[in-house]
Amino acid sequence: MLYVVATPIGNLGDISARALDTLRTVGLIVAEDTRVTRKLLTHFQIDTPLTSLYRDNERYKSSQLVDRMIAEQLDAALVTDAGTPAVSDPGAYFVQEAAQRGIPVLPVPGASAAVAAVSISGFVNTSYHFYGFLPRGKKECRDKLASMAGKDETVVLYESPHRVIALMENVQAVFPGIRCVVCCDLTKLYEKTLRGTAEEVLEQLKNNPKTEKGEYVVALDVSQTQQLQNTQTAGAQTLEAQLLDAMLLHSLSLRDAMERLAGEGQKKNALYTASLNLKKLLRDN
Repeated sequence: MLYVVATPIGNLGDISARALDTLRTVGLIVAEDTRVTRKLLTHFQIDTPLTSLYRDNERYKSSQLVDRMIAEQLDAALVTDAGTPAVSDPGAYFVQEAAQRGIPVLPVPGASAAVAAVSISGFVNTSYHFYGFLPRGKKECRDKLASMAGKDETVVLYESPHRVIALMENVQAVFPGIRCVVCCDLTKLYEKTLRGTAEEVLEQLKNNPKTEKGEYVVALDVSQTQQLQNTQTAGAQTLEAQLLDAMLLHSLSLRDAMERLAGEGQKKNALYTASLNLKKLLRDN
C-alpha cells in the first residue's frame, strides 16, 4: 500500500490523527527532504525509516522504490515538505509507477495552502482553478494570465518570495484593477494576507522589507476580466498599434518604444518590421 500523506503547511497542530498513525505504522516514509521531515517526525516521536524522493531523482528512483515495496511487501507513505505531495511538489511519478504496477494508492488528506487561500479570499465564484507556478518568462507568464480572463472562477497561484513582486507586476500589466488576495506563510506564526487591487497589493509588497521571506499563495478574481481581455486582444492585433501607444502614452521615441516592447518579450525582428510599417503609415498620413 502507498499512502499519500498531507503534512502541515506551517502549524504542526494541523496534522491529522490518521496521518500520524499512518506515519508510525508504515515500513518506509518517502520524503521530499528528509531533513525537513525528520523535524516533523521527531516532534511527534516517530522513528519510521526515511528515504528521499525529490524533483531531480523521482523519475528514476520511483521504479526502484516500487521494486522494493513489492519485494519486501512493504507499505510506504509519501510526504512532501509541507502540504500534499504531487501538487506542485514531487511525487506524481512515484504515485503513477505504484498504481501502474498494482500497488493500491490511498490519500491521507490534510492541509492545503491553495484551498486555505480560496477559503479566506472572499471571492464568491462557484469554482476555482489551481495553476500552481506560472512560467518564469515575462511574455509566457502574461500570455498564461491573459488566457484566464473572463472565466467565472477564482484563480490560485503559487509563487516564491523572490519572484512574487515580478508575478504581481505581470498581473497588474494584464489585469489592471483586478481584485487580489495574496497570502504569505499561511498557518505560521507571522502569516499575513494582503487584499486589494493588483496595484494596491503590489505597492504593499514593494514597501515591505520582509517581502522576500516565506512562501506565497495568490488568489485572483478573474470573473470580471472579459471586457479587459477583449480590449487587450484588439490592442494587440498589431505591433504597430502597440508601438504607437507606447510613443503617445509614455512620450517615447520610436526607438525607445521598440526597446520597451522588446523588454516585455516582443521579438526584435518583428518590432523592426513594425517600426518600418509605422513610419510609412505616419508618412503617408
